[in-house]
Amino acid sequence: MTEVIQDKRNITFYIKRILGLILLLSLAAVFFFSAISKLADIQPFEWTFIDLGISSNLWASVIAHLFIGLELMIGSFLLFHIYLKEVTYPITIALLLLLTGYLVMLLMQHGNNGDCGCFGKWLYMNPLQSILKNIAMIIAVIVLMFIYPIKPYKYQEWLSAVIAMSAIVAAFLIAPLNTHNKPDITSEPINLTGLYADSTNKPLTELRTGKHIVAFMSLTCPHCRKAAYLLHVIQEKNPQIPIYLILAGNPSNEKVFFTETKAGNLPYILYKNTATFDQLAGEGVPAIYWINNSVIERKSTYLQLDPAEIKNWLKD
Repeated sequence: MTEVIQDKRNITFYIKRILGLILLLSLAAVFFFSAISKLADIQPFEWTFIDLGISSNLWASVIAHLFIGLELMIGSFLLFHIYLKEVTYPITIALLLLLTGYLVMLLMQHGNNGDCGCFGKWLYMNPLQSILKNIAMIIAVIVLMFIYPIKPYKYQEWLSAVIAMSAIVAAFLIAPLNTHNKPDITSEPINLTGLYADSTNKPLTELRTGKHIVAFMSLTCPHCRKAAYLLHVIQEKNPQIPIYLILAGNPSNEKVFFTETKAGNLPYILYKNTATFDQLAGEGVPAIYWINNSVIERKSTYLQLDPAEIKNWLKD
């Protein structure tokens, strides 16, 4: 009888260990996938922190890299069984709760629309799907706390330090910081009168006087869509910044453009005169000009749209 009880206990022990290992490796895989997918195209993730109120592109980039480094660290800690019960499980739950809170806020503000960006461009997931994913992961961690509480092993403190440092450094090495975030200074006159030639299709804002960020974009250009999304974020947090979009392309692409970029909060015109558009946009799109009384004073890519820099320019 004693042997039967002992055998049952052994079977239960091994079932818990196998189930625990599967859950642990699955969680680690999700964190690694999340980090690597963001590193593949980090700019949209950086702009999330501008949306949260960070006014500097550089600081938003630093925070994004540190966050990704944290994801790599948690995935590695799970994989190598680093202080599971004491450190890794609690940190994992805390991070997932923080992310879930952000997603709930996103859901309340914008509805269940668009990609939450949890897995970069590799896997689409709307906010509600991501919330459910996080809840499932939290439940998995709680189960692990009871069935897989591995005790710390020898030299674990040194291994944890090496892993943590390597994870942070890897995030900055794989996707280096964009330190060239200053626009090109110039002084080129630009004749915007052509935009007002058609009284039925002209900007509602007078762009020929005063200071404006004017962006020439194509509806089908992927870089234009990135730029439009960032301009949407900047406008949402800084409504005092005057931004105007001059768009070109087939009207059938307009809905897809605004669905992906969320740039419906920006004033725009879908300009029909292709020749004038090409002349004003120059060599290619997106062409983003910082215009002061019909003079281009700055030219920038979307990687050089720093809200703090724009505010300083407006004050000059």
